[in-house]
Amino acid sequence: MLKIQPLKRFGQNYIRDKNTILKIIDEFNPQKEDHVLEIGPGTGALTAILSESLDKFSAVEIDKRVVDDLREKFPQVEFICADFLKIKLDSFDSSTKKLRIIGNIPYNITSPILFKLIEERDLVEDAMLMVQFEVAKRITAEKRTKDYGILSVLINYFAETELCFKISPNVFFPVPEVYSAMIHLRFNKATDNGIEDRMFINVVKAAFGNRRKTLKNSLSNSIFKEIKIDNSEFDLTRRAEELSIVEFIELTKIIQSKMNTSV
Repeated sequence: MLKIQPLKRFGQNYIRDKNTILKIIDEFNPQKEDHVLEIGPGTGALTAILSESLDKFSAVEIDKRVVDDLREKFPQVEFICADFLKIKLDSFDSSTKKLRIIGNIPYNITSPILFKLIEERDLVEDAMLMVQFEVAKRITAEKRTKDYGILSVLINYFAETELCFKISPNVFFPVPEVYSAMIHLRFNKATDNGIEDRMFINVVKAAFGNRRKTLKNSLSNSIFKEIKIDNSEFDLTRRAEELSIVEFIELTKIIQSKMNTSV
């Protein structure tokens, strides 16, 4: 493994426990013919094992300090020195198979990475990501629980989600102050053809905008404040955390219809 000091500005915490690395890869279960894209290979802990069994392996690393060493150590891997949030996934040759994504991602940009994967999900088969344990609980939460929120609804609308296992801070250098977890997202869900993706995202964000208030109050304080849906059969006296994904779809259809008729 490469010897280099992690940088706080990149949210770097390197995995140093071989058993954890093997457990992650076993859960990911890469196949020889897969095209795997790793986010943030760092010193190459996951890269070293993954590169042994893949025909097509790419990795995106923002830290210029490590890229040359990674290229020298793993010549069979395509390394791109860039910010993952700024690259387009269609720049990778995935003409025959969709990308499979894996990574120990910076916790401070977890949400932007998740939303990028949602936006470009047509190119992605699945993604196995290390995130903060509290975030993993929110992603996989059920309605009417304290962890249920924007991420719970949106990620589960666009993907099948699984919290695979919890990870101790002690397997990292430097040791973080929080527990981590591996989540597995499978982008095999069919979304509702009757609504636009962006509209659904905006409605969910608006509904949770004032978590302790009713839907009526939350929506009236959002970008949809001009939309009058009081006369609909949808119960707006509930709070967002009480709604299932199916009900959020219904609410989005109502708002989208009202907006279309008002144009």
